[in-house]
Amino acid sequence: MAIYFDHSATTPVDKRVLETMFPYFNEQFGNATSLHTYGQVGMKAVDQARQQLADFLHCEPKEVIFTSGATESNNLVIKGIIEAWYAKNNNSKVKPHIITTIIEHPAILEPCRDLVKKGLAEASYLQVDEKGIVKIEELESLIKENTVLVSVMYANNEIGSIQPIQEIGKLIKKINERKLNDWQKGAENRGEKPQPIYFHTDATQAINYQDCDVENLHVDLLSLSGHKIYGPKGIGALYIKTNTPLTAITIGGHQERNLRSGTLNVPGIVGLGKAIELVSNEKEQNIKHVSEVRDYFLEQLKTIPNTIINTDPKFCLPSHAHVSFLGAEGEAILMALDLDAGVAVSTGSACASGTLGASHVLLAMGIRQEDAHGAIRFSFGKDNTKEDIDSLMKVLPSIISRFREMSPLK
Repeated sequence: MAIYFDHSATTPVDKRVLETMFPYFNEQFGNATSLHTYGQVGMKAVDQARQQLADFLHCEPKEVIFTSGATESNNLVIKGIIEAWYAKNNNSKVKPHIITTIIEHPAILEPCRDLVKKGLAEASYLQVDEKGIVKIEELESLIKENTVLVSVMYANNEIGSIQPIQEIGKLIKKINERKLNDWQKGAENRGEKPQPIYFHTDATQAINYQDCDVENLHVDLLSLSGHKIYGPKGIGALYIKTNTPLTAITIGGHQERNLRSGTLNVPGIVGLGKAIELVSNEKEQNIKHVSEVRDYFLEQLKTIPNTIINTDPKFCLPSHAHVSFLGAEGEAILMALDLDAGVAVSTGSACASGTLGASHVLLAMGIRQEDAHGAIRFSFGKDNTKEDIDSLMKVLPSIISRFREMSPLK
């Protein structure tokens, strides 16, 4: 038995994506910025992929740049916005202010902490409720005159909780309009045009299942990654709304509108374009299928006592089931499922798997530390079936029972 229930960490490359990529590894191998025919064939493929992403996001192709993944995109947003602010306000005695959430991916949290540590920015962190969702009222209360960026993930990678991105976008748009109107009424006494607040969302986990129309969401920046949507690893993209100031953090070339230097990863870009096209065409059927598999799993879990579902299915992605098995250690369960039964699951973010201690996401939701240590993330994909769940349930109850018997807390 070999069953994969860790699609939040990464997804297998869809065979149709792989077939689309193949020619650009060997036959059409040219550097896309070269002027000869080999290069122009590559650039044509890049342009097509950029259009595919623009169609999905409902933006202009020039508003999409390619990166190595969402981590790079997120770093470019956080650091690039702050560097652009200093380029315009180099004599200011006020530091720019960033608002994000306490449950963000490390690719957001660590750049923010780095800027604060270096004395280059202030940062405020939104709390979440027991469902892992931020409160709009708290966000509004944290906004200050020097706030330049709000970054809120669309859906959490560990628990799958979905944030009210559209409502946040509307709020920030309203605040920006109010600031501009007040400035325009100032007539001769007014100073410089007020600094708008830019809104970013890390949509890495949301692309497969949520509306990502950037106009509907009222976002200025949006990050995504190929390997979460059945595309290749090492490729991602960043939507940057026209006139959003951003300073490059990777320099040494002029690719991607001078915002991201480096030879274009043509096979990866082609694969990302195809993957996003498939998401667009098959989203509804995949949502239906994955939801049915997840809900079937939650029903079967009722046979295992002292089990807590950490997120409400009504407020999280259809792919996620985050479960605490009280009295058993999560990593022990993970290893037993893998080694004894060939079932792949996770205890949280793959990017934080080398860290010790309970998940910062679960603790932020008010989950007790001892319960957080018994947590497992099951994240389902489009190829999982109810038969996979049946196979899992043949081994899971006995594994949980075994580790509970071994626990000194029993």
